[in-house]
Amino acid sequence: MRTPIIAGNWKMNTTISEARTLVNDIKKELDAIDNLEKIICPPYISLSPVLEIIRGTSIKLGAQNLYFEEKGAFTGEISPLMLAGVCEYVIIGHYERRQYFQETGDIISKKVIAAIKHNIKPILCVGENSKDYENRKTREIVTRQIESSLTGVEDAGTLTVAYEPVWAIGTGRAATGNQANETIAMIRSVISQKYGAKIAEDMRMLYGGSVTAGNIAEFVSQPDIDGALVGGASLKAKEFIGIVKLTSSTRILK
Repeated sequence: MRTPIIAGNWKMNTTISEARTLVNDIKKELDAIDNLEKIICPPYISLSPVLEIIRGTSIKLGAQNLYFEEKGAFTGEISPLMLAGVCEYVIIGHYERRQYFQETGDIISKKVIAAIKHNIKPILCVGENSKDYENRKTREIVTRQIESSLTGVEDAGTLTVAYEPVWAIGTGRAATGNQANETIAMIRSVISQKYGAKIAEDMRMLYGGSVTAGNIAEFVSQPDIDGALVGGASLKAKEFIGIVKLTSSTRILK
């Protein structure tokens, strides 16, 4: 069976001091849970301080983004060379990057390739907006995003996909477990066509969008959902611990 993942995306939140406090608050309880992967993705400035706190634990570190060039005159960007050896994971293609920073499928695929080249595992985000959802274009939009975001990606063995419907992110309006599972099963089919049934079957696929301790079991009990990419709830120690614990217990029953 696929090992579940709960990843916390802190986005542009927490100072270094706040990051240290949050990690210290969750470290002991998360480290004790060993039947799933726990990943935290703080802002760039907190990667090193957080790494020092979680070193020697089972908690893993992820970055929220990277640039596809290794070095050069790209002011403000962070390269895969800078993250290699620091982060095991990196989030790529989050809708906020697509929407606010105009990241296209071409840019995202280059980032995926760069991450894999430097042994950083990509968490690729895809998802439709509310208009496309209401017009029943979820399959069309998500398929297009998968295909464009993986153009030129030959080895997808370390890839994780996170389905995050834009209309559910930060709105308190989560998809139902059945809705999310249906779309993720479709994504698995697209991956199967592109990389083969074995890669598709082994690939972890997550749900993201208003995930809480109150609804996580509904998602991770589904056959094709292997965990969650958690936003706001990952900034609350008790809530995030609850999400991880419930995922762990649901995994045992699944």
